[in-house]
Amino acid sequence: MKKLQSKPYWNPYFAGLMLGLLLLMTFFIMGRGLGASGGEMRLVTYILSLVSPEHAQANPYFAKYLKGGSPLKAWLVFEILGVLFGGFLSGYIHGRLGFKTDHGPRISNKGRWLLAFLGGMTMGIGARIARGCTSGQGLTGGATLSLGSWIFLWVMFIAAYAFAYFLRKQWI
Repeated sequence: MKKLQSKPYWNPYFAGLMLGLLLLMTFFIMGRGLGASGGEMRLVTYILSLVSPEHAQANPYFAKYLKGGSPLKAWLVFEILGVLFGGFLSGYIHGRLGFKTDHGPRISNKGRWLLAFLGGMTMGIGARIARGCTSGQGLTGGATLSLGSWIFLWVMFIAAYAFAYFLRKQWI
């Protein structure tokens, strides 16, 4: 397959404007905002219902996702599939589709993957505790001026800045 020439990234202000318009359209068309952790939770519930249907039905946390049929019929599942498909399509069109691990000179690929995995797991657990992921809390909650979402955003940025002090040596 012929490698495409990489195209420049969008202007971040234009991309932010487009994201804001997408969020507005989502509110207008779907009646709710964007988010990802709800779709992932429905996938986990579906897998659990295949492995242990009795446990899934007996657990109130999972049972609420099983009401009304398959949890995979939720629009958030299709949103995640669209994001994955759109990301791959954009990467292909703009010549950026490929596998590589970006890291600094003081960390190995394995170490970078470990830190990324631990960070992702921490954010995933936090998303379930906070009842929303960064996109749901930050974009949707922030757009609706939810006080809890604004507190979450501030705490997330402060924590990221604090941890950056300890992790930046991996990049320089």
